Amino acid sequence: MTEQKFSGTDRYVADEELMMAVNAAVTLQRPLLIKGEPGTGKTQLAVEVARALGKPLIEWHIKSTTKARQGLYEYDAVARLRDSQLGDAKVKSIDNYIVPGKLWEAFESGEQPVLLIDEIDKADIEFPNDLLQELDRMEFFVYETKQTIKARNRPIIIITSNNEKELPDAFLRRCFFHYIRFPSKQIMAKIIDVHHPGLKQDLLKAALSAFYDIREARGLKKKPSTSELIDWLKLLLAEDIPADALRSDDKKLMPVMHGALLKNEQDVHLFEKLVFLNKRNAR
Repeated sequence: MTEQKFSGTDRYVADEELMMAVNAAVTLQRPLLIKGEPGTGKTQLAVEVARALGKPLIEWHIKSTTKARQGLYEYDAVARLRDSQLGDAKVKSIDNYIVPGKLWEAFESGEQPVLLIDEIDKADIEFPNDLLQELDRMEFFVYETKQTIKARNRPIIIITSNNEKELPDAFLRRCFFHYIRFPSKQIMAKIIDVHHPGLKQDLLKAALSAFYDIREARGLKKKPSTSELIDWLKLLLAEDIPADALRSDDKKLMPVMHGALLKNEQDVHLFEKLVFLNKRNAR
């Protein structure tokens, strides 16, 4: 039986390099480490891989306070103490106070799941190293119950990072790495067609030109992302903004609905300054 390959979906545009990376990680049985600018579809990739391959999705969204142990399990000693004070009979079995984590859930899945470990760089620097053995051996030991949890089916693991922290070399060696480059205008047009099918070509062309002009502005603190472009287009359509209003050759105007694209006062002030300078130079 030929193994099913990922080739994107009707709602996720993946280029050849990304498709190759996903399929290579699956073949090698290695975690796929995905990096890229915020808003380039890293998290959504796991959702669409699971959907395309017909596999269950398990999501573990990492926070700054998340510990690796929580992905395995947690022992709720406080609940057990409270129940013992109340005379609850279930305190006799410690199993009642073991809370399985996302890795446990993935390991015990009846069919091969896709496990998303989202934004791993948000956690403490030791977090990735603390998972090395479990991701390598596909098993872990529960000390409280003296049992070993082994993966029934090795999960497809997709790990995302926004590059907030450098990841340890030992962890990187175990991953297949792919960086999602920011989409070209041609790829971006395909992405837009998924979200706004049938968009008029003159509006699409004008919006893309204006959007990429904004991204290329020198000194920009936060470049607008793909998701913000989609939101911007939604506003333009809702307000019936004509393509002429987005002319990228008119540098004497602030971008229409710029609040969807420029997300901090520094960048707004930068564009106001550029508009002022362009108006003065045009005199």
